[in-house]
Amino acid sequence: MPSPQQARAQASAITSGKTAPEVGAAPTSQLRELFDGPRLSPGQRRIAQYLIEHITEAAFLSITDLAERVGVSQPSVTRFAAAVGFSGYPALREKLQAIALSTLSSTPGAPAEDHGNELQLAVDAEIENLENLRRDFADPDQVIAIGRALSQSTPLTVLGLRISVSLAEYFAYAARRIHPDVRLVTRGGSVAYDALLQSREAGGTWLLAFGMPRHAQETLTAVRVARSAGLKVALITDLALGPLADEADATFTVGTGARLVFDSYAAPVMMSAALLQAMSDADPERTQARLEEYEQIAEQHQFFLKD
Repeated sequence: MPSPQQARAQASAITSGKTAPEVGAAPTSQLRELFDGPRLSPGQRRIAQYLIEHITEAAFLSITDLAERVGVSQPSVTRFAAAVGFSGYPALREKLQAIALSTLSSTPGAPAEDHGNELQLAVDAEIENLENLRRDFADPDQVIAIGRALSQSTPLTVLGLRISVSLAEYFAYAARRIHPDVRLVTRGGSVAYDALLQSREAGGTWLLAFGMPRHAQETLTAVRVARSAGLKVALITDLALGPLADEADATFTVGTGARLVFDSYAAPVMMSAALLQAMSDADPERTQARLEEYEQIAEQHQFFLKD
């Protein structure tokens, strides 16, 4: 009898193309399309990030109010609008309002104000993060492509420092079931540099990095070391713009729950599982062979309890 993982590997292959065209892309995805192309200055990145985080309100601000909220000058907002391809701030604001209004109209039954205690509101925030991710998954082509690339990278290195360690450990633990050589890096500094350089020398082509808030300087440094060594970088993070995203070859932006003392990571874990699925789909014969071998070893050594 196949294990649950084997059964899911056989039945859950991701199909390419937009499978739910009636569902619009998440607001963050639409804004990334506007802001990701040009090389933005630090001040312009602050404007972009404020718009991403406050789209339903910011889209209706005057240029004066937006400049004050972000802490930049009005000419900086005008230059930002030009940098992302608009004739001026009015044209940019018109586009932002269309995105904001589509976001509001997509949830007609949503209550006008929050109800519930703090824990329930934290769950509501995570549900919203997952709903945004679901809209992003309407077109899974990037997930499929990067999953294939990660599958073909031997060795495959996974990096997570500080608060991101647990996410990297989860991904690496699962990836080792379907990939022959997965290397986990959870310590920064020269230890990370050694591991990244050795991975490239051994034939690795990709690094999967996790960058959750608070974003560590050592994560940025390690990613830069990886790129300088010749590794391509896939990044799972909560910010569509910024130094980490600037260094990545592919960025998957997912929301984190931030209503409690410590962040929660429902959407990043789901994003990780999607990439693992794409890796499985990229080489189904290898996936099945490795899962079967693992199940035999697990049975032989009685790794698991009989439920």
